[in-house]
Amino acid sequence: MGNVIDWSDFQRVELRVGTIVEAMPHPRAKKPAYVLTIDLGPLGTKTSSAQITDYYDAQKLLGRQVLCVYNFAPKSVAGITSEVLVTGVYDEDGKVVLAGFDRPVPNGSRLA
Repeated sequence: MGNVIDWSDFQRVELRVGTIVEAMPHPRAKKPAYVLTIDLGPLGTKTSSAQITDYYDAQKLLGRQVLCVYNFAPKSVAGITSEVLVTGVYDEDGKVVLAGFDRPVPNGSRLA
């Protein structure tokens, strides 16, 4: 088993659902990435820089729901302020596969 954390540690991480409403190539990223605008419903829209170009075309990302870490401090990524972290896992080839949902859920919903 990996590092064990308390339930209270997990509760501090706000994992929220959002819908990608804009996706464009990140012009200054060292590794290929997109600048995403994500609608988090009542929490507003947030920007994210995401290295997810291997499997995902920018236009096909529009309307896709993603799971984001909402309460990280904003981080500057090659001149873009990334306000949320889009979650995914690396596959056997080291490429990111996005976390997702099998049916629509309200934007801003928190992972329970």
